[in-house]
Amino acid sequence: MNLQSRDPEIAKIIAAEERRLREEIVLIASENYASRAVLEATGSVLTNKYAEGYPGRRYYAGTENVDAAESLAIERAKQLFEGAEHVNVQPHSGSQANMAAYFAALEPGDRVMGMSLDHGGHLTHGSPVNFSGRIYDFVHYQLDEESELIDYDAVERMAQELQPKIIVSGYSAYSRTIDFERFGKIAENVGAIHLADMAHIAGLVAGGEHPSPVQHAEIVTTTTHKTLRGPRGAMAITSKDWARKYDSAVFPRMQGGPMEHTIAAKAVAFKEALSNDFKQYAKNIVDNASALAEAMAASGMRIVSGGTDNHLMLVDLRAMNVSGAEAEIRLRSVGIVANKNMVPFDPNPPRVTSGVRIGVPSITSRGMGTSDMETVAEMIVASLRVDDESTEQRNLAKRVKDFATSFPVPGIDS
Repeated sequence: MNLQSRDPEIAKIIAAEERRLREEIVLIASENYASRAVLEATGSVLTNKYAEGYPGRRYYAGTENVDAAESLAIERAKQLFEGAEHVNVQPHSGSQANMAAYFAALEPGDRVMGMSLDHGGHLTHGSPVNFSGRIYDFVHYQLDEESELIDYDAVERMAQELQPKIIVSGYSAYSRTIDFERFGKIAENVGAIHLADMAHIAGLVAGGEHPSPVQHAEIVTTTTHKTLRGPRGAMAITSKDWARKYDSAVFPRMQGGPMEHTIAAKAVAFKEALSNDFKQYAKNIVDNASALAEAMAASGMRIVSGGTDNHLMLVDLRAMNVSGAEAEIRLRSVGIVANKNMVPFDPNPPRVTSGVRIGVPSITSRGMGTSDMETVAEMIVASLRVDDESTEQRNLAKRVKDFATSFPVPGIDS
């Protein structure tokens, strides 16, 4: 019995989501579209199998097939990220991948350095509302106020003074190239572990469009969706020295049975990312982000740090007298999906914010190119200026829908 006949309510919700994905322009930097092959693996019978442990070392019988899938995911990840000595593909999310890294290397109360959330860091980089900030003694570095870039000299001085056990690099809302090599040297000089969280840029690293952290960090964590276009999940790459400790932190300390259907889908995504087409995709992301940032700046919008080197940009809306929360609502009212986001030294609280975060992975996956970015920029700017419930707003919403539906959605239409 299929889903439609078994549960028409859920089938209706899924159909509505497919329609939304076709009709809207998705600019959330952490979202993307998985291929049909990835979706098929995710929805496979591998979801039925319990497989606590690791390939060849399970606590259940009948794991030969999931062992094969997990081993394939590990080997493909090693091919994808040159120099990877050990890979764990079991973490269910980026947050859990980071949790395992902390569990492997720290005791409660140990000191960690990471970028503060309001400057581009992640919740698991020591936010006081997150487990990381509650269990460990986090200290935070910030961006330079004038350039809005990482001041590596300031990071080094802070590390020398505060002597953290882990230094975290990698961010959720930083639009510039990260010098992972410099972070590795800073960590080495103070006897710290370098944890690189490349969740947002893993696809760019895989495609050769951003320097890799693998050679410069003892532990590298990442999600497998976002720019990698895989299923929702995560993985970690570690040096051989940290392999056993990290694996033990994932299982049995943090998780039980891994989601082997998702791990199989990760293997599919890694195979796709090893292709020349994916390398071109990564390049297209960077080109589109740069073109969109330039077009928005030309329209009078302020781009934090003056531009982007990766897949995202932060837009400071204070000059337009619009908060990030208001902008998110206005954008959505015409079919453009983006998220409010704090900008460096933001005077507004996290639920309000002074900016929005704009990302191009999803629209690049749909086949939009640099020539389309001026159109996208124009619609973004127009959405922030039209009156609610006006004829202009309705006309813009129709224009957005017509434009969006002219591009196929991977996994649904192709």
